[in-house]
Amino acid sequence: MDDFDVVVIGAGPAGENAADYAIRGSDRTAALIETELVGGECSYYACMPSKALLQPLDVHAAATHLGGLPHRIDIDRAALLRRRDSWVNLYDDRGQVGWAEGAGITVVRGTGRLGGERIVEVDGPDGPRRLRAAHAVVLATGSRPVVPEFLAAALPWGSRDATGIVEVPASIAVIGGGVVACEAARWLAALGSHVTMLVRGPRLLDRFEPGVSAAVADGLRQAGVEVRFGVALAQASRPDARRTGLGRVHGGPVRLVEADGHESTHAEVLVATGRRPAREALGLESIGLTPADLDGPLPTWLHLVGDVSGEAPLTHWGKYRARLVGDRIAALAEGRIPAPVPDDVPVPQVVFTDPQVAAVGPTVEAARADGHRVRIAEVPIGSAAGASLLRDDAAGFARLVIDEDTDTVLGATFVGPDVAELLHSATIAITAKVPLELLAHAVPSYPTASELWLRLLDSDREARRSAGA
Repeated sequence: MDDFDVVVIGAGPAGENAADYAIRGSDRTAALIETELVGGECSYYACMPSKALLQPLDVHAAATHLGGLPHRIDIDRAALLRRRDSWVNLYDDRGQVGWAEGAGITVVRGTGRLGGERIVEVDGPDGPRRLRAAHAVVLATGSRPVVPEFLAAALPWGSRDATGIVEVPASIAVIGGGVVACEAARWLAALGSHVTMLVRGPRLLDRFEPGVSAAVADGLRQAGVEVRFGVALAQASRPDARRTGLGRVHGGPVRLVEADGHESTHAEVLVATGRRPAREALGLESIGLTPADLDGPLPTWLHLVGDVSGEAPLTHWGKYRARLVGDRIAALAEGRIPAPVPDDVPVPQVVFTDPQVAAVGPTVEAARADGHRVRIAEVPIGSAAGASLLRDDAAGFARLVIDEDTDTVLGATFVGPDVAELLHSATIAITAKVPLELLAHAVPSYPTASELWLRLLDSDREARRSAGA
């Protein structure tokens, strides 16, 4: 039995942060257990490689829509993939392991599961081990992609294949209309694949404000992506399905049959229909729990962070929650009362499409469903000179969801070029519950895109004046 103060199963960003914050500045010890690469999905198969592929496309799009620059700028596809390779360190995690060890965290290779109260069993390359946690065990096992059963036999691509692309398929069907589907369709088209998006519902990114879908769909179509809505797939077949490796075409052509009988054939298929918390094989039965019990009260020594918690499956949110868990473990270990945590912290998210989408807090519909009386302030992106300067054809919108009773911002959505950098100001305004009367004194620099805040507040003031408020 190896003794540690904290044992974390899963070495993605959430697990790393939980371990770090639990022992930082102390003589406590932590073990970080990982089956694959230390750094997790985000570092090697999701956030980092996808943004490494997308940022050059943003620069390319801006350059081709700015007067004074040559409009014929080609994308070097091989260089784009090399950039991706550099950001994932060729799938080598020595740098991440070095960081962990430098922070005083012991990295344990293998598959971890609970083996009783505060006990973790590990099956690793050097044989089985048992670890005992004096203070806490943290589950940070992430999530798994959801693949419809009728598609599984065709060995479709998942998000890992899309970010780890080595062989560009001549054509590819992207099944789904969420964030992964929209972002991947963009770089797949840029790499030269004929991309067809098959979306079951009536719009893309359906958890965002309704106007987002039209803007993103238009941008994808301009990039050469065919976008089809209302598609219900019924069958998939691939006679020559083969496990050829990450990012390589998995055999022969894939034939898709829709519920209405329509058929299509594609060199590859990417399934981006969501993910579910990875709660299987965690040894929960050893402490009398089931996976469903993880949504309820847990023993005081057991914590969930990241995707496995069932909360927003976003790296920055998982890291935030992990920092809180780590701080709580540290406080209890030192006999301190943990700091209070607000119960209404907004979740920000950016979608790196063209145009970009940045949103935080509830949509209008969600806010009303929660019982809020709300009003809307909305302006075109081009209403701010700084935003118009970013691209000659800058298009999109900015919207605030305002609480009528408190006169504070509940939610914000920005659609347009480089709007990701506008999001944190909205997150601060919502988190701090800044009244609009006070927010009006936060002066935006001119000419920057942040002047959209002035336009939004002016729009709201004029609307209220017209209504006699």
